[in-house]
Amino acid sequence: MLTEPLAEAIAEAEKLVEAAPHIRSEQDLLEGYQYLAGGILATVHAAWATEKTHPTFIQGTGPYMKMGLDNPDTLYFGARINGDAEYVVTGKRGTTADLSFQVLSGNYTNSNVPGSVTAFDDRELHIEEDGSFVATFGPGPADGRINHFTLAPDSSQLVVREVYSDWSQQRGTIRIDRVDRIGVPGDALTREETAKRFTRAGKALVSRVKTWLQFPEWFYLKLPVNTMTEPRLTPGGLATQYSSVGHYELADDQAMIITVPKSDAPYQGFQLGSLWYISLDYTGHQTSLNNGQAQVDPDGMIRMVVSERNPGVTNWIETVGHPRGYLQFRWQRTSREYTPADGPTVEVVSLDEVASKLPFHEQNKITPEDWTARIAARQAAVANRMLG
Repeated sequence: MLTEPLAEAIAEAEKLVEAAPHIRSEQDLLEGYQYLAGGILATVHAAWATEKTHPTFIQGTGPYMKMGLDNPDTLYFGARINGDAEYVVTGKRGTTADLSFQVLSGNYTNSNVPGSVTAFDDRELHIEEDGSFVATFGPGPADGRINHFTLAPDSSQLVVREVYSDWSQQRGTIRIDRVDRIGVPGDALTREETAKRFTRAGKALVSRVKTWLQFPEWFYLKLPVNTMTEPRLTPGGLATQYSSVGHYELADDQAMIITVPKSDAPYQGFQLGSLWYISLDYTGHQTSLNNGQAQVDPDGMIRMVVSERNPGVTNWIETVGHPRGYLQFRWQRTSREYTPADGPTVEVVSLDEVASKLPFHEQNKITPEDWTARIAARQAAVANRMLG
């Protein structure tokens, strides 16, 4: 059976999920199965939709295929490439806060973070007045060519991130072509190639589960609980992104108050993640806030309250049944170095203390009707920009 390698890989991945060290409850396990389903969707799709000879951009993560603490404010696109080939990327800039490009060498594994060959945002692109642009990626030097970026020999993937600070911003368009295959159809499927694709999907699935169970051990879980790091350049080579990370553990009657200055960066976002290292439900719940969504206090600070129970404030970050999880800030399209003064401070208090700990509590209150309207806006925005 051609599908046997995939079936065996699914069984192996299921055992990895069931043995995950963080599982403490039935909900943890059921979310693991949901996470596994998303991984199956993503890896099978990638095995059949991506070819090095005829590359296309596909979404490797999204509402139904989550991985790698996916940012609710970001659409991720990736294409398989070779370092010895020439590619042309054609697109039209949307109205999003940031559009960035990154060339990776190798792949994420449970023992390796891929190298970053080059990383830049669209400030390094010449973009026409109508928002259109054409960029080339290849092994040769620019030699005066506008929008040309040199590939290293081991380049393996081109990743594009489109980042929203307002979920009503309009997405752009983007396309990739391998220059020597433009107008040339792909090869017909053979039995051997079909078998290879099922095998590739299976290997990718197991690697995906192993990788993202290991990743937090490197960057999160060794930190003291209920703290966050100072802003730092994000590991992995994103050129203009700083991040602050941590992990939390809160009782049902506790809350975490996170205070951070509203940044001068075009994008500043905060989110929670489950111990599967994926975003919590950001459609029907407010588990993330960015600088376009968060309420800013008169002193220029953003104060967020992370808790299971509703504290009645606009910047409530819902833990939705997750007493433990990950904390993540991102600042993108930055144009200066970020310091501890730009980062968050964290205080854990009892839920009853929240009002007295917020200096502008009266302005922070929100009615149930207005809260429902906020959630409705999130649902509509996700439906509009993250179809299927």
